[in-house]
Amino acid sequence: MGADPPEGLQAGLKNRHLSMIAIGGVIGAGLFVGSGAGIAAAGPGILISYALTGLLVVLVMRMLGEMAAASPVSGSFSAYADRALGRWAGFTIGWLYWFFWSVVLAVEATAAASILTGWVPAVPQWAWALLVMIVLTGTNLISVGSFGEFEFWFAGIKVVAIVVFLVVGALAIFGLPPGNHAVGLSNLTGHGGFLPHGPGAILSGMLLVVFSFMGSEIVTLAASESPNPVTAVRKAVNSVIWRIALFYIGSIGVIVTLLPWNDRAVLKSPYVAVLKSLDIPYAGTVMDVVVLTAVLSCLNSGLYTASRMAFSLGERGDAPKSFATVNRGGVPAVAIWASVAFGFIATIFSYTSKDTIFEFLLNSSGAVALFVWLVICFSQLRMRRVIERETPERLTVRMWLYPWLTYATIGLIVFVVGYMFYSPAGRKQMILSVVAAAVVLAIGLGLERRRPRAAGDGVALTNDEAQRV
Repeated sequence: MGADPPEGLQAGLKNRHLSMIAIGGVIGAGLFVGSGAGIAAAGPGILISYALTGLLVVLVMRMLGEMAAASPVSGSFSAYADRALGRWAGFTIGWLYWFFWSVVLAVEATAAASILTGWVPAVPQWAWALLVMIVLTGTNLISVGSFGEFEFWFAGIKVVAIVVFLVVGALAIFGLPPGNHAVGLSNLTGHGGFLPHGPGAILSGMLLVVFSFMGSEIVTLAASESPNPVTAVRKAVNSVIWRIALFYIGSIGVIVTLLPWNDRAVLKSPYVAVLKSLDIPYAGTVMDVVVLTAVLSCLNSGLYTASRMAFSLGERGDAPKSFATVNRGGVPAVAIWASVAFGFIATIFSYTSKDTIFEFLLNSSGAVALFVWLVICFSQLRMRRVIERETPERLTVRMWLYPWLTYATIGLIVFVVGYMFYSPAGRKQMILSVVAAAVVLAIGLGLERRRPRAAGDGVALTNDEAQRV
């Protein structure tokens, strides 16, 4: 381990780890279990909802990729916000992001336990939740390489499952093999038309699917623990378009083409409904395995992400200094344990106070994705000017049509935020998320006033990082 805090993290992630993290990072458990609600809200028009949200993610990832390729530091967008906007911004978005993923730990542990209890009912659900948390905490504590290996296989199973689903679905749509009836496009235009609930349902659909894209940015945090972070970021950013088009729009397109959007089975479990309609044996069990893999992958990467954000906050003096220490394996053990502890507490609330405390945790962290994306946009606006002036050679990834497309992205995010306040379905979540953000922001401003430091002091590149750029 080196003397500088950033040197403490091991560069233990291999290129294949990062490639699969980048590919699998966009395939969240929400795609498999939450897409039914979006289809019910917008009908076949959910494809437009996914396309618009996917476009938003592509633009934000391009901006984040520009900054990450120029300055691959732990903490990613939180560190860039600190540098570009001020300590209060890095503090606020960093802690909100940590809060989001720590709550996700509880959500995914509970979801995994529900599936496992269905297979082995003799073991209580809380015991399964405890077991998966312990196992994945262990893999994160050993080394970043063990995290990467687990995520490689988890993500690989998700990718293979989606690809097989797309191939089988496409064959069914065109009536292959010979003898089968071609479905065609009748389900897209029938049953009330392509937009059965009107154009406004596209926005309602966006509110339901926007948070399933959270996780695309993980690769920019992981890249700082790889031998060649700039190359890894560039590849991830350049491939995000086809990943979203294939895995999200492609698979949802298969569902709404093969089955009527208002089929009850689609609302309950769209992927299982398609497989059963094609007489695929053991369709429910197969999808349970895939969903369990997706849930464990999300839990594994969520713990990694939360701990690395806590590590970065500790480096910058915005969290206890112990968060920035590493164990012999080169991983921030204290930051991992702190994240797990919060996750354990949230998991307990998911069983004891599901409709009160746990619901509050879910709602107050629900809009963090939009806040993160907004901060990334504003950070990129300022950092781009600084990089062009001081080190233009680091701009190996560039945001398209800068700054106009950045402004357009900000406008789209603000519009979605405004619609959440307007929509009864999203209002409670947005209000509580804003309250949580205001509390963290107040703490950050108070910390900055009491212990001032120049923006960016805690995120300067080390000599080794500068050479790797």
